[in-house]
Amino acid sequence: MKKILVPTDFSENAKKALQFAAEISIKTGAAIEILHVNTTAAYFTPSPDIVFDSTELDSYAAAVATDLRILKRALTIPEKFAHLDLETRIEGGYLHETLKRIAEEDETDLIVMGTKGATGALEFFVGSNTEKVIRTASCPVLVVPEKANDFDLKTVVLATTLLPDQQEAFNEVARWQKEFHFGVKILYINTVGSYGAIDDIQSKAAELCTKSGMVKMDLFPKNYVFNEEAAILEFSQENNADLIVMATHQRRGISHLIFGSLTEDTANHSDIPVLCVPI
Repeated sequence: MKKILVPTDFSENAKKALQFAAEISIKTGAAIEILHVNTTAAYFTPSPDIVFDSTELDSYAAAVATDLRILKRALTIPEKFAHLDLETRIEGGYLHETLKRIAEEDETDLIVMGTKGATGALEFFVGSNTEKVIRTASCPVLVVPEKANDFDLKTVVLATTLLPDQQEAFNEVARWQKEFHFGVKILYINTVGSYGAIDDIQSKAAELCTKSGMVKMDLFPKNYVFNEEAAILEFSQENNADLIVMATHQRRGISHLIFGSLTEDTANHSDIPVLCVPI
């Protein structure tokens, strides 16, 4: 891992995500880019009756630059973070579009972002920024919930269908496992129409693990699950998971409207960090 991108709005939740990124950086040697996106301009509709004052934008940028310097200084006060490779950046636009563009330009390996999620009507009609980032990012996205514990990976739950397209999620877990040496609980969710024989399930899991190089793992088939999200969250809580990992097909448009996204929903509602891996 060489580059981690961390968006911030200077909230406590965003600061927690930055702490997670710092812990990952120490282990991997990755540089961290702290990004603040001014989303105001993206939602501003120009009008002939409104005169744009560029001094307001300059004043905003200066204030944010100061906040970024303070944030950077506070992060590096602990001795273990004193020598982190940190950059700061200010951009304007929609958050998910800006993150996608910068991640691609900078060849980012991981986006780490804090979230409070979205519920009810807000989630149904608008969704959360987190969901949009998961849906569009070209690299894995680590979602750090407001209620997440401190970063300490001992047990990771990999929720999977065990289909061949899940290989990249297994590969990503194996890459992290080499750095953090955690155990993996592979949660295979069986719906009513997809249940298979246990020997077949074990064979598929073994093949994916072998190809990825994953070690220290156990397989847990869940039979006849009607609410997959609830099953994943319940299993993770019961097993004191420190991280949930899920693949995402990043469905958009009508496909997303019809089928939704189990990964986005789980990340949006979990109190445990969720690593979303695009496939």
